[in-house]
Amino acid sequence: MARSSPITLSLPAFAGTTRKLILANVAVFFGLGLLNWLAPHLAEILISHLMLEPLAVVRGEIWQLFTYSFVEQGILAILFGMLTLWFTGSLLEPSFGGRWLGELYFTSVIGSALIASAISFTHIFGLRPEVAVAGCWSGIFGLLVAIAMIFGDQEFLLWFLVRIKAKYMVAIYILIAIALLLKQVDVFNAMLQLSGALCGFLYVKFAPRRGLVFGFSERYFGIRNGYYRWKRRRAARKFEVYMRKQNREVHFDKDGRYVDPDELRKNPNDKRWMN
Repeated sequence: MARSSPITLSLPAFAGTTRKLILANVAVFFGLGLLNWLAPHLAEILISHLMLEPLAVVRGEIWQLFTYSFVEQGILAILFGMLTLWFTGSLLEPSFGGRWLGELYFTSVIGSALIASAISFTHIFGLRPEVAVAGCWSGIFGLLVAIAMIFGDQEFLLWFLVRIKAKYMVAIYILIAIALLLKQVDVFNAMLQLSGALCGFLYVKFAPRRGLVFGFSERYFGIRNGYYRWKRRRAARKFEVYMRKQNREVHFDKDGRYVDPDELRKNPNDKRWMN
């Protein structure tokens, strides 16, 4: 969806799931900051159990696969992270809905944590499973890849200076993460970001248009309704057998619904009864 009109610096709408994600991140940031001021030792212990550490996850702290995305370390990290989340989320949410956006974001967050944690045990690129990381950028990379796939020709102002198409902007972000990984600088965060991009790609490519929850619910109700139809057909066959033993004939259609005998006696070529 290319843009030919001039790009303005007006801020996007601050609403829906995008707003909830930003407010949750900001609330956790200031909550942990207040706790660090009141009880530094307690805050340090709490943060250590909220950040993502693959060894701790293996030991049973599986909540870290989710909670690490709400722990930001520094004003600049929370500022740039939330601004990026605001712009990317506000572009996707009006077209696909808040549920879809939330699923995409947390699929990228949790999926990237699983992938990066598993890879860390291989020690490739200098990764170590005892290193802990935090931040929301794995989820944001999932949103960025979704924008590149769906609105690839949409134009943005990169860092408010350079006019660039979305697909090229996202490519720059991914190349920076790859460079950090190859240079072995902040490798776990770089791996998380790249894994988040992969999860975002897989979600957009294969998830139902209305989201995973909707797709699972449709599948569940389809299976449930199929089971009920099977039970009805089975009950109908049993009833037919019982009535034949009573020297009476009853009929059911292929879906187990009772067929009125008068309907069976009608001449199929006589259409006057339909009037």
